[in-house]
Amino acid sequence: MRDAPLSVLYAPNAILGYALFAFGMAANIHSDYILRTLRQPGETAYKIPRGGLFEYVSGAHFVGEIIEWIGFATATGFVSAPAAFAAFNVMGIGTRAIATHEWSVSYFGDKYPQGRKRLIPLVW
Repeated sequence: MRDAPLSVLYAPNAILGYALFAFGMAANIHSDYILRTLRQPGETAYKIPRGGLFEYVSGAHFVGEIIEWIGFATATGFVSAPAAFAAFNVMGIGTRAIATHEWSVSYFGDKYPQGRKRLIPLVW
């Protein structure tokens, strides 16, 4: 097996992929933090998460993870395994993000922010 030159680490797709992965990871970690600190100890009532990507989508932690793995696939040039993982991640976690949005809208009703989207910020 022949080793790839180090220049592939600095290719435009690799740099874009690193940036997407880093953004997705930061969004995922921040969203998880918001969810972990949403309720005080002993509280059981559901609350509407606010801040970060939650201002744009209902499942910000899901969207962050999707962006992470799309970034990984982009960095590798969409070779088969990372591309397949990213695609299945979008399908698996994407459906959870959509279900979370639908549940939140039905549970919170008019109190739920009307501008929040299902999966794609500002679009859908």
